[in-house]
Amino acid sequence: MSTATVIAARAGDQRALDALVGEYLPLIYNIVGRALQGHADVDDVVQETMLRIVDGLPRLREPESFRSWAVAIAMSQVRDRHRRQVQAPLVGDWADPTDTADPGADFADLAITRLRLSGQRQEVAEATRWLDHDDRELLSLWWLEAAGQLDRDEVVEALHITRQHAAVRIQRMKAQLDAARAVVRALAVRPRCPELHAIVTRWDGRPSVLWRKRLARHTRECQRCDQAWTDMVAAERLLAGVALVPVPFVFSAMATKTGALSVGAGAAGVKAGGIKAVIAGWFAALKPAMVGVAATVAIAGAAGAVYLTTQGEEQPEQQVAAAASETPSAEPPSSAAPPPSSAPPSSSPPASKSVVAAPPAVKTAKKGVSTYNFSGNGQALRDVKASWYYNWSADPSVSAISGVEYVPMIWGGASVTTANLNKAKAGGKVLLGFNEPDLKEQANMSVQQALDLWPQLQATGLRLGSPAPAYGADTPGGWFDQFMSGIQARGYKVDFIALHWYGGDFSTAATNQLKNYIQNVYNRYKLPIWLTEYALMRFDNGTVYPTTDQQVTFVKNSTAMLQGLSYVERYAWFSLPSSKSGDTGLYSSGTTPTSVGAAYRAAGG
Repeated sequence: MSTATVIAARAGDQRALDALVGEYLPLIYNIVGRALQGHADVDDVVQETMLRIVDGLPRLREPESFRSWAVAIAMSQVRDRHRRQVQAPLVGDWADPTDTADPGADFADLAITRLRLSGQRQEVAEATRWLDHDDRELLSLWWLEAAGQLDRDEVVEALHITRQHAAVRIQRMKAQLDAARAVVRALAVRPRCPELHAIVTRWDGRPSVLWRKRLARHTRECQRCDQAWTDMVAAERLLAGVALVPVPFVFSAMATKTGALSVGAGAAGVKAGGIKAVIAGWFAALKPAMVGVAATVAIAGAAGAVYLTTQGEEQPEQQVAAAASETPSAEPPSSAAPPPSSAPPSSSPPASKSVVAAPPAVKTAKKGVSTYNFSGNGQALRDVKASWYYNWSADPSVSAISGVEYVPMIWGGASVTTANLNKAKAGGKVLLGFNEPDLKEQANMSVQQALDLWPQLQATGLRLGSPAPAYGADTPGGWFDQFMSGIQARGYKVDFIALHWYGGDFSTAATNQLKNYIQNVYNRYKLPIWLTEYALMRFDNGTVYPTTDQQVTFVKNSTAMLQGLSYVERYAWFSLPSSKSGDTGLYSSGTTPTSVGAAYRAAGG
């Protein structure tokens, strides 16, 4: 969300206010929902938070800090609700038994079903039920940081503690989360360990801190159950790129029950109408596409949002209009941070595929493709109207094509040879750095190794792009952040930043998530951006692709967005060839685009 939109909303622009509410409601809902683990009070706390945000907006002195300010308000409301619960009178010796999580709103279940989590991501979601209140409160922020929706400074500000204290608390919470993951694993094993079975016969089946400690202790001491601790992928890597849990239907359905209430009526009128009526009024005023997305409980199948196409950076008036027309999603994406991409595969295209009628081709200096070798490379490069391409190598895969620039790459540590560096100098004016060095399955390089080899790439004299991390380029202290700090400390150069991004959320929110990730990286390093791999795909127990219609919609929306960002110099879809039906490939033969290829061919104008 642009600062211009916040300023306009603060000045009383109703459309800008609607845009703010539409974008930030999902973020606030996810923070509160996870902190309260789907308690029946979640809706009330979310609504009270949004009301306080709107009431306080005219007094916000620093519009650029709107997001951290809104998150801090949400956490304050969560703490107030917790204090009220602690001070509430007891029923006999026990707390009110009705003061429990809403059976239909358990946030772990919502995350699993609505985001289609599986494998270790599902284990993480289930493990959150075993944390205490303070850890769940912290988790609600850290989960979004790991997913790329918040940055560490925003987490620190919301907690009202120092950065160092936040780091210590997060490490402790992650340790408790890992213990809970081990418990979830051990309980899921069939047949169950006899000793564990004997212990749980006394358990009422409700996750709790006491039982987490008892069961985790058993998993550490039992030779059979200690396997639950093995092969545990770090939670932050599992959460990278995970989408927000969609806002439930209740927030939009209320509009049909209570009618619209204009926020322009003033704070007194707003309060008189009641908190739920306020939210209903906001959503009634939002564009139908927003309401539809807010009501969606599945990740798939939404229609594409329309993005404004501008030349260069959006002007404030355009930003407000664009914000009002985009689907509501919160940040990131981040960091939306992407899952790993594949090394250049060697599979052949299918023998036949339906021919797609190609729209008029559009050529733009930004639009490019990544491609591995296939028989139709040259023809497809001409047909798709890309201005540049690369192939993860220092050697071009096709003969020179007029008007299509080849950009060489030094793929990994073993690729840093005199022969490859000479080929790169002869092959182009720009050089791409290492391919996903932060992943074992890809270049697999330590920060130190990458820094030690960097002077050899720099000595080519070519314009030099950074290593392209698989994810987390905007994460303080991550692989890429350490690399860039080392570059600065050693006096080396990076001329632009190369990024990869793969979206696991197949809804129309994906474009905003990509945009937020790129924006976060640019804000951190203030260098031009090349998005050298991107598409929609999810890596859960194999590769999961969206429907063709969803991928086509994303192509149209994302290219329009990328064209409008002045600091994005180039972007490249993954990838030019299509190796199987339903993948992200653009061409099944040199002149036969897939549906996705036809959309990309027409994109970028």
